[in-house]
Amino acid sequence: MMKTSLLQHWPPKYDSEYLPDEHEKYWYRDIETASKEDLDELVFFKLKNVMQYAYEKSVFYQRKWNKVGFHPNDIKNLKEFEEVPITTKAEVREDLEEYAPFGSNVCVAPSEVHRIQGTSGTTGKPTVFSFGKEDWERIAHQHARIMWSFGMRPSDLVFIASPLSLYIGSWGALIGAERLGAKTFPFGAGQSGQTEKAVSWLKEIKPTVFYGTPSYALYLAEKAKELGVDPKQFGFRILFFSGEPGAGVPSTKQKIEDTFGGICIDSGTMAEVTPWMSNTECKHRQGVHLWQDIVYTEVVDQHSKKLVPYGEEGVPVYTPLERTSQPMIRYWSGDLTTWTDEPCACGRVYPRLPKGIYGRIDDMVTVRGVNVYASLIENVIRRIDGLGEEFVMIVTRENIMDEVTVQCETLGTRDQKELKNQISRELKRETGVTFKIDLLPLGVLERTQFKAKRVIDKRNFKS
Repeated sequence: MMKTSLLQHWPPKYDSEYLPDEHEKYWYRDIETASKEDLDELVFFKLKNVMQYAYEKSVFYQRKWNKVGFHPNDIKNLKEFEEVPITTKAEVREDLEEYAPFGSNVCVAPSEVHRIQGTSGTTGKPTVFSFGKEDWERIAHQHARIMWSFGMRPSDLVFIASPLSLYIGSWGALIGAERLGAKTFPFGAGQSGQTEKAVSWLKEIKPTVFYGTPSYALYLAEKAKELGVDPKQFGFRILFFSGEPGAGVPSTKQKIEDTFGGICIDSGTMAEVTPWMSNTECKHRQGVHLWQDIVYTEVVDQHSKKLVPYGEEGVPVYTPLERTSQPMIRYWSGDLTTWTDEPCACGRVYPRLPKGIYGRIDDMVTVRGVNVYASLIENVIRRIDGLGEEFVMIVTRENIMDEVTVQCETLGTRDQKELKNQISRELKRETGVTFKIDLLPLGVLERTQFKAKRVIDKRNFKS
């Protein structure tokens, strides 16, 4: 039976001083090894509360649900939850524009906002998130709990090698490690010469845990070898990643483990979904666990929005269960995955994504941890004089790094070198990503009378 206390209080209040015994495998043994019936009972208790809270506190959800005649009381059990309307990124973005800067989904008073985070806005307007102090503390607690599952302990030193600006995953890694009691070095990434400096620091301080993106870890290893340093000398026993699919790709995972000598852990969800590690592998590394009592995750058919059976492909839909500042109910990811309920050797009862996230159903691609949208490329191409209407974005993996080439047609009215430089410069400014540019004669690219295929992703995430 699930503890009665867990079914009485929402949102839960966590003991800020609590830590399991260092040798304990589970943070909360009774939850992580519960029966399916007990776990479902806990999940539905939280779902009912977060839905009712959103309906009472969020103008966004009041308006959205009233428009279609939905009320949280309509949902009587966990199975019926799939009847709740989906929330999309487009809806959230439109709401942010209409009710700038934070939108109508903020459920705490301005005086109660403790932390503001944002995305890089690669589709145009950035997404802004507001967090109350208790939400921020819960996020730290949840990250710590998940990190515990793949072996992090208070004795570890964590080297955070990802941007500490608008990349929200960096902050989750930082506050989670701090809540767990580990030492942290938020080194960052992305500045000129920073990788060479990272090699020097890593040799000196010997961290035990690394966080970043998979492609950056391999680039770091390449740079270390150029400087005469074997990456195994850094001493990482755990390397955990988010921001791109690589850590869930068997060949990339193996390469990272062979290169550094530590275990490679895949993790992540979405910036809009807190915490940002509720899909994370345990130390057995058989695909990410869906921590259902933290973020309830459904894998649904992309058309019906109903659950697909285990073993079939679908789109993850997320509902954070303890978030009060800005609730997200059935948030549509647009990703592609398959799921399973086969037992894991760790003993946790959560479903898993054995192949991680391996694709998208739209034209967004993640390159070096940055989301790049075909719509943004189109916006840049269309505003530059001397170009035709057609273009295509081709994503490849050259050695260990993602590369993006934009092919577009030229009208032949401008100097080609000058034109190529302008395209490259404007795309870099808009996305933060460096693109290769191929200028083609007018009429070379394929035309269509329906939907143009703007993105060709040649990376193989299933191998």
